[in-house]
Amino acid sequence: MTLAAGFAPPSAASSPRTRLIERQSENYLLISGSRDDAGSQITVNGHPVEVDGGRNWRVRLPVDTVRSWSAPRARAVTVAVDGSRFEADLPLGMLGHADRLAMLVVTAK
Repeated sequence: MTLAAGFAPPSAASSPRTRLIERQSENYLLISGSRDDAGSQITVNGHPVEVDGGRNWRVRLPVDTVRSWSAPRARAVTVAVDGSRFEADLPLGMLGHADRLAMLVVTAK
């Protein structure tokens, strides 16, 4: 009797991370993560995106593009990787304002 027949092998895909970056005076959302297969398609809010990297990947999207692909005041984007869907939190206040903000931590690099 095989007990493992219904179990899939563990996935190397991880929950994507986001942050805002500036390049050439424009703001971009940087989304990064990992995937099992370097050739796997990645989508953001249902839109296929071209990524840099292999198993560890990243994609830069103009903030205006993220805004057009998202609901008003969205707080996350849906990222599909290796057949799994993840909700990646957007940076605080990126597409709207934050209600009841208790604390904001700013660090210098």
